[in-house]
Amino acid sequence: MPEANRVLILNGPNLGRLGVREPEIYGADTFADLVEAVAGWGSELGVEVDARQTDDESQIVGWLHEAVDARAHVVINPAAFTHYSYALRDAAAQVTTSGLLLVEVHLSNPHTRESFRHYSVVSGVATGTIAGFGFQSYRLALQGIAARLA
Repeated sequence: MPEANRVLILNGPNLGRLGVREPEIYGADTFADLVEAVAGWGSELGVEVDARQTDDESQIVGWLHEAVDARAHVVINPAAFTHYSYALRDAAAQVTTSGLLLVEVHLSNPHTRESFRHYSVVSGVATGTIAGFGFQSYRLALQGIAARLA
């Protein structure tokens, strides 16, 4: 049985640079601002959130394994790993095949950007995907998880 109130918020490469990396695309808010926002939204929705960021593919795969073992749901922004990381895709599949929820999020809409961003190896194994709403993409993901668990 999943820990209905626990959600790992996993973020991939370059998201630690929010606020300074391409603010015209990603906004001026920082990763610390995102962590604060998801904590507040989680509290409002009655879910415990644990927000993390790494530039290391093996680290994010390990966190997905941890989610399975801990029976925690996942909101994931795989960032650049979205488009090519089959290791991440396979770890994400373990989350959903274990009966847990996994929502893929993106700050921008990848389909309005460069063509290499149009394909996600993660979407096919995710419970759902939300993109293009900035930080609100995370809020929508948390709301979706909370609604499914209610």
